[in-house]
Amino acid sequence: MGGRDPVEPPAWMAAAARSWLENSGATVEGDPGRAFNALPLSGVRVTLAERGRALCSLRVQPHLTDAEGNWHTGAIAAAADDVCAAAIMSVEGIIKVSVHYDISYFSPAKLHEEVEMDGRVVEQKGRMTAVTVEIRKKESGELVAIGRQWMTASRPKGSRSKI
Repeated sequence: MGGRDPVEPPAWMAAAARSWLENSGATVEGDPGRAFNALPLSGVRVTLAERGRALCSLRVQPHLTDAEGNWHTGAIAAAADDVCAAAIMSVEGIIKVSVHYDISYFSPAKLHEEVEMDGRVVEQKGRMTAVTVEIRKKESGELVAIGRQWMTASRPKGSRSKI
């Protein structure tokens, strides 16, 4: 990542990224905001969460499809954003916010089709982190989408919110 010798992050960061992704797909009764956040990752299975990488898969659920039975592009973008955030968490221990987001769609994934999402940190510059995600159909390896993001911390590491 970025051509410099990074310090190995503590193991708890990868474990936290895995837990965050796994829990993102779970709904909490009585918390409508939580239910909305859980929609894009419904049924997610985390395969790998390690330094700078988050790899997971999910089967496209009916509530994530459009009228033609394709995985909705908005749901794809939201899931990609979450996987990118987890890849960053595995290195930095925090969730960052997007300042630039670009996604290209290549082929549709259909209802009940299994997809794999592979998020990777590619560069860190100050508080900014570049991350990419490839989304492929698990069975054929066909590319569904590629996302690229620059994300930043909303506040410096170690600072505490005064909410």
